[in-house]
Amino acid sequence: MLQTVLSAHHHEVSSVADGLTAITHAANWQPDVIVLDLGLPQLDGLEVIRRIRSWSHVPIIVLTVRDSEASKVAALDLGADDYLTKPFGMDELLARLRVALRNVAWRRQADDATLLNFGELQIDRAQRRISLRGHEVKLTPTEYELLLLLAGSAGKVLTHQHILTTIWGPGAAQDVPTLRVFITQLRKKIEPDPARPIYIRNEPGIGYRFEVKEPTETYDPV
Repeated sequence: MLQTVLSAHHHEVSSVADGLTAITHAANWQPDVIVLDLGLPQLDGLEVIRRIRSWSHVPIIVLTVRDSEASKVAALDLGADDYLTKPFGMDELLARLRVALRNVAWRRQADDATLLNFGELQIDRAQRRISLRGHEVKLTPTEYELLLLLAGSAGKVLTHQHILTTIWGPGAAQDVPTLRVFITQLRKKIEPDPARPIYIRNEPGIGYRFEVKEPTETYDPV
């Protein structure tokens, strides 16, 4: 069903039925996006993510009936970019695919760029300078590193544990309250309306996603 619908929307699709074949096929076919079930024969989807991430940054969207936060966090911590819980709507999957393709293209351009532009927000990595609507924003060193981590992975869901471990070290992996305090402070400094954030988006119970916002896009409040 997925192959039929995606092909009808002008995606070139190739499908495999087990985890071991998925890894080999991903290496040979080099897809732009991988849509991955977790409950696979021969090799679990989590192990597929682990192995693919050892050699590729291809976007991985997980489809799963495992709706627990622990399952989602495990997939994201291993390197998945996004997830959908079954049952899901095809329109939502198509939207996630468009976002994944757009964001991977943006990240490729941003890898070598010293100036990152997100509408009214600019990050000058060379000067370690942040500006909003042309005015410099003063960030603490930790706030700057947090923003750079989020923006450098724009469009990708980053778990609380990943962010905490990267910024504060392994000993802080469970200190979600501290992360929330810093996110709140960062939003106050960079969001046009901190109560309706357009850059740093919540993934409830999971973590945060930094949006590459297009001028025509609008968002519902968090």
